[in-house]
Amino acid sequence: MFYKKALHLIFILLFLTQCSVQKTARTHPEELIHGYVTPGFEKVKQEFTENFASRGEKGAAFAVYYQGKKVVDLWGGYRNYSEGKKWEDSTMVMVFSTTKGMAALSLALAESRGYFNYNDKVAKYWPEFGENGKKDITIYQLLAHEAGLVVIEPPLSVDDLTNPDSVGQILAHQEPAWTPGERHGYHLSSMGLYMNELLRRVDPQHRTLGVFFHEEIAQPLNARFYIGLPDSIPSDQIAHVIFPNLFYAIGHINNMPKATRKEVMDRKSYLNKGFTTPQGFNPNDKKSQQIELPSGNGIGTARALAKIYHEFAMGAPNLQFDKNTFYELTAAANLPPAGPMDEVMAVPTYYRVGMLKPGPKITFGSSQKAFGTPGAGGSFAFADPDKQLGYAYVMTKMGLYLKDDPRETALQNAVYECIEIMEKNMALRQQSTRIMEADRKSQ
Repeated sequence: MFYKKALHLIFILLFLTQCSVQKTARTHPEELIHGYVTPGFEKVKQEFTENFASRGEKGAAFAVYYQGKKVVDLWGGYRNYSEGKKWEDSTMVMVFSTTKGMAALSLALAESRGYFNYNDKVAKYWPEFGENGKKDITIYQLLAHEAGLVVIEPPLSVDDLTNPDSVGQILAHQEPAWTPGERHGYHLSSMGLYMNELLRRVDPQHRTLGVFFHEEIAQPLNARFYIGLPDSIPSDQIAHVIFPNLFYAIGHINNMPKATRKEVMDRKSYLNKGFTTPQGFNPNDKKSQQIELPSGNGIGTARALAKIYHEFAMGAPNLQFDKNTFYELTAAANLPPAGPMDEVMAVPTYYRVGMLKPGPKITFGSSQKAFGTPGAGGSFAFADPDKQLGYAYVMTKMGLYLKDDPRETALQNAVYECIEIMEKNMALRQQSTRIMEADRKSQ
């Protein structure tokens, strides 16, 4: 009887905690917000706060670096919503496929150093890859999701990924789902694994992608982001991801494009099969956090992602980045002969050297030079070279949008609105200065 009463009391306390958390988020969201914005970016903080007040945000962080300075660094809500634990300055969170951007930058840095050329065939560095109709696949095609290697048979488990040698052998045996180079389709889980094996082959030290990224990008830039979480990171620094429950999924399924919904419901679709690797994956489980899955288990802060993208938006001067590789990142998307329709996502997509690029049906940044990757649930990080900007939004509560989650969209719109106003004011001041100088000379 005592245990029943104790259990009943615990449930009551948890319920009251949740009620208090929800009430604070709705009625006093400003109490949950921390960090700062520099003058001129006040609207960004307003929209970040509004995400908690009216857009269902539970825990999130947002950062922007602009023209050499960190101008936005915000965090708020809860790192563990169910337990009422606040999001802190040091809180990190898994960002799913936003990780692919960090993996692509790792390969870009390797290409910049002459370890390979994007035009080379994959089999030049990885001979076993040439099996089963893959001998002519170029690195360009692989990173543009044109190789048709969207499904891994048999599916790999979380435990399998602890042995990269074995994974490499399995990947080498795969057969393309379509003729490589003719069309493209999002390599949901497999892309990062192919990236990892390619990097292991070309790197003189044969490092895994997670180690290469940490040693060559994250450490030099002092950015707290990991592909494969170290044992030294305390669990209480990692935010708890909130999956959509059944009722939310039913009520919001229309947020997803109709054609994509059809693929999600079809168990035989490439999209559904893509989710089968790795089996046993759980973003809130320590083992899933510690494996190296460059497709989607990167963990870090928004400011780390924004800082890294800002570095590459500037041409990565601190990493001695080659200008020709920078051009590859900033050039327009590769489009296969079949056009932009994605065989996996069933919507138009645009890719180049491992990055999502802007296109007629996908817009972000200020021009087609922008590059980045979104992640499942709503996270998004990118570089905008034209504005010299690095941008990152991360969160705990997963939505059902492919991209353009209202929380992230509101922030992105606010950032560019603020920049536009500042640029106009700057132009007016410069014009006024020129007029005054002309008047002075004419006197």
